[in-house]
Amino acid sequence: MNDINFYNSENDGYRGGLGGYVDPDPVIPNTPFQTGTQSPRKKKGGAARVVALVLACTIAGGGAGVGGAYLYNRLAVPQNTTVIYEEDRPQVRTVVNTNNGQPMTPEQLYAANLASCVGITVNTTQNIWGQTTTSAASGSGFVLSQDGYIATNYHVIESAVKNSGVTIQVSFANGDKYDAKLVGGEKDNDVAVLKIEATGLTRVTLGDSSKLVVGEAVYAIGNPLGELTYSFTDGIVSALDRLITTTGTDENGRQTSTTLNVLQTNCAINPGNSGGPLFDSYGNVIGITTAKYTQSSSGVSAEGLGFALPINDVKEILADLIEHGYVTGKPYMGVTVDVVSSDAQSFGIPAGAVVKSVADGSCAQKAGLQVNDIIIAIDDTAIDSPSALTAALSSNYKAGDTAALTVIRNQQEVRLTITFDEKNAETEANNQQQQQQQPPQGNQNNGYYYQWPFGGMFPW
Repeated sequence: MNDINFYNSENDGYRGGLGGYVDPDPVIPNTPFQTGTQSPRKKKGGAARVVALVLACTIAGGGAGVGGAYLYNRLAVPQNTTVIYEEDRPQVRTVVNTNNGQPMTPEQLYAANLASCVGITVNTTQNIWGQTTTSAASGSGFVLSQDGYIATNYHVIESAVKNSGVTIQVSFANGDKYDAKLVGGEKDNDVAVLKIEATGLTRVTLGDSSKLVVGEAVYAIGNPLGELTYSFTDGIVSALDRLITTTGTDENGRQTSTTLNVLQTNCAINPGNSGGPLFDSYGNVIGITTAKYTQSSSGVSAEGLGFALPINDVKEILADLIEHGYVTGKPYMGVTVDVVSSDAQSFGIPAGAVVKSVADGSCAQKAGLQVNDIIIAIDDTAIDSPSALTAALSSNYKAGDTAALTVIRNQQEVRLTITFDEKNAETEANNQQQQQQQPPQGNQNNGYYYQWPFGGMFPW
């Protein structure tokens, strides 16, 4: 794959380039916010393409939906009740639109939702050579509940996750401003929840992204370039179920990757828009604007290629973040893994995910996984890279599930059985500690594989 160019600006939350994608049809999770019943979709294959996508940070808002809304009472906070609203809507007809539903005009939709638009400013103070400097990154969010829970992209507030000294401010279109605290963030799905001390806010209504069809109208309210506040843009759903892989670096300079299922739209999405809502014509939030494709790896410019997280994919995540501060049930192995270099593969070493460390007491250790094992399959899913391992775990498994691992050890194929741990602060801290204690490369027994140049480590 060609090198990916990264984009950053002072109005950007953290984000890197986006790599190759295929077009699967993922299973829609059955979430507590979901309306009606849905049948799981089967995945379908797609031709792999290599593209370079560039994320854009947006400031968009959401608002109260129209029609008969029902409420979901999941959480109770001291002296308050968190209420997240969801609205049902008619299915858009693919041949004849009966218009039984009463879709909103663009001007009605903007007026109804503007009060739920928020701008998010993340202020970072640094001491450089004795001089204190402050920088700000702008993004967007939308009000989930009347008592102050706000949704946004993880990459908008990522610096606040890594640095407790970073401050977050939320601004409304009427001029009101609030200091916000981070409730929880989920990097793998690029979602985060903030909390402000306020009541009586105008909240959005969450829609049903499974009812979207290609060609129907969608709308975004945003703050492009961090200056043109609360701009209103329109477009259509250009495609559904795109699978894109984002790449970047962590605080240690190691390469990381995240695979996201997104919907594609030609709504204008620019720096300053990330984390904001994407609306259907009924005034429901059906996506979170997240990314923009601006230039391919070959240098070809592109326009009108924006991406948003389908709201059905993140409803349960939002609920978990509000209630627990993290996403429950995520599988975790307790290992760090690396890529097998092309040089190693030229000597007959198979592509896969090379185990660099195994945390004490982890499910990987209990399964018998060892340093220098190359994971080449989970059950019937082939693994040819760390990102493939990430995608397989996040798409097909939950904590407590049991799977068969196929690994290459000393040039022999070995089968192991693993029951996944839950990914949480404790298991991640244990894995990080084990990684820091890992001896330098080349000083380990069986250090055979370390003679080849691997890339950055991926924690799992």
